[in-house]
Amino acid sequence: MSKRGIDLTQFDDDYSSEQPEERGDFESVPDGKYQVTVEKVELTEAQSTGNPMLKWKLRVIAPKFVNRVIWRNSVITHNTLKYLKTDLHACGLDIDKLSDLPKHLKKLLDVKLEVTKKTKGDNENVFFNSRIQNDRAPGKFRKDADDALVPF
Repeated sequence: MSKRGIDLTQFDDDYSSEQPEERGDFESVPDGKYQVTVEKVELTEAQSTGNPMLKWKLRVIAPKFVNRVIWRNSVITHNTLKYLKTDLHACGLDIDKLSDLPKHLKKLLDVKLEVTKKTKGDNENVFFNSRIQNDRAPGKFRKDADDALVPF
């Protein structure tokens, strides 16, 4: 380290393009059904096993806890392929080969889903129930949704 301190200039371009997370994003939403939009999905590796994994960032759009984030990790193994294929189909993505997935990840962005979050012990599970078709939802989703579900 030089006398001037640590040089952070190498991070300047990436830092300026980052958006700060809202503080509430880190607290889990309670169990229940939510309408969400897929804000981010990336193919990465599970830290514990090194298995390939889809990491989902789901933004709640209704009925409660609007703008909060639900995280979901889909670890890919031979035993989970059926579930992964079912989830991708629910998102409207049907591919013939899993190796084609990386070039289709952008098609998952902004997909609107109804999901169910269930907690058992320390494990939080998020299930994709169905896709919310944009042509069936009038206008944009309400940001101030309370108890009522936005009409499908």
